[in-house]
Amino acid sequence: MKRAFDLVLALLLLPFALIGVFLFSVLILFDDGANPLFLQQRVGQDGKLFTLFKLRTMRVGSPNVPSHVASSSQFTRLGRFLRSAKIDELPQIWNVVTGDMSFVGPRPCLPSQHELIACRARLGLSGLRPGITGPAQVKGIDMRDPARLAEADAVYLGRWSLARDIGYIAATAIGSGSGDAVKGS
Repeated sequence: MKRAFDLVLALLLLPFALIGVFLFSVLILFDDGANPLFLQQRVGQDGKLFTLFKLRTMRVGSPNVPSHVASSSQFTRLGRFLRSAKIDELPQIWNVVTGDMSFVGPRPCLPSQHELIACRARLGLSGLRPGITGPAQVKGIDMRDPARLAEADAVYLGRWSLARDIGYIAATAIGSGSGDAVKGS
């Protein structure tokens, strides 16, 4: 049922997401003239790597590090807005369509985040499809504290609930949590 819900919702949102991605891609091109899409390898279900799609929010040449490690000076002016409004996540709807992600689940981490991967494996989270949003993100827990983040996401284990997924999606849409927090410059 969860995959069917994800697929139906993704296909309903895809036309609007494509329009948004196109419009913001044009703005990103005008802002700094570089490729507006950001592609990055992330850890997916059962530890398999996949390519995550986002709108680019950081300056060209910024290091490939988790958001909580990045300095706010590495973000473009438009990128700060895209992050705060969560618009940079729109291309991930395609990741949902392809089955690499779900709307709700643990946020996918970088392959270099070994401690988080190990914490998630110990709690049985590695078998879940990663999500655009999830329990830890709604609570504002970023990847700085891998054990705490994995424990927060562990509440998602168990029987799937449509109402619970809708609750996480709604909480994210209205701005709950800080998700991938960025340290000051």
